[in-house]
Amino acid sequence: MTSSSGIRAAPPRGGEEPSAPPLQLYLSDPGRAAVEFGLLLGALPLSWALPIGDGHPVLVLPGLMAGDDSTWPLRRILRRLGYRAHGWRLGRNLGPTPAAVTGLRNRLDDLHSRYDEPVSLIGWSLGGIYARALARNFRWEVRQVITLGSPFRLSDDRQSHASRIFNRYTHLHTDRPRTPLDMEQGPLPVPATSIYSRYDGIVAWQACLDWPSSRAENIAVLGSHFGYGHHPAVIFAVADRLAQPSNGWEPFRPPRALRRLFPQPDAPPQPIAAAADF
Repeated sequence: MTSSSGIRAAPPRGGEEPSAPPLQLYLSDPGRAAVEFGLLLGALPLSWALPIGDGHPVLVLPGLMAGDDSTWPLRRILRRLGYRAHGWRLGRNLGPTPAAVTGLRNRLDDLHSRYDEPVSLIGWSLGGIYARALARNFRWEVRQVITLGSPFRLSDDRQSHASRIFNRYTHLHTDRPRTPLDMEQGPLPVPATSIYSRYDGIVAWQACLDWPSSRAENIAVLGSHFGYGHHPAVIFAVADRLAQPSNGWEPFRPPRALRRLFPQPDAPPQPIAAAADF
């Protein structure tokens, strides 16, 4: 498989493409997400331990078929930490419709102009693919990108249980590459964090692994796909990443007491030179 820049990514495992998560993970994902929301409620008294923010603007983008209501818990916590956290205000995410593409560009412009500083982008699933595209096209307006279960290395519809729903709305979409991988051109020009889970019930976790880079990292958690926006470990990782100074980014290192919440991340696929006839 080859990106539009001519970089060919090695398959994640033994030459085989990853497939969508097994049925038991897919069917149990909503229930596990509900449990994770309960864990968040139980952990709220410990929110004092989260790093306080510097007040910079944050734009949170929802996943496929979701809207700003899905990201409300995360945005509320970020506001309590001092960030100017905002939703995308574009209704339900039906994919890259002309309204979504134009609206995202205008929303980023507005926040960047209003606060006169770069905006951190947090994207959940499909929202993370949008966030990465914004960072590539408007790098001076973006401070960093954090994706939550975003399959930006998706190379085949069979790697996601959401593909059928996404394709149902393609008649509304702008012209788009065949897969998200076609939009990827190696590491982002801004710091990037991909939070993913091997227990994701919707997308192949291998498709969420970022390119190797001095300012890109993958953080593994133990959680569901529908729970990324409120999973306590995800909340901690997001707060930690947002608190990084804009000119002093360092890789994520969880405190000793929380290390069991963050399994050792998997090695990302290494880019190799593409053949001349790709």
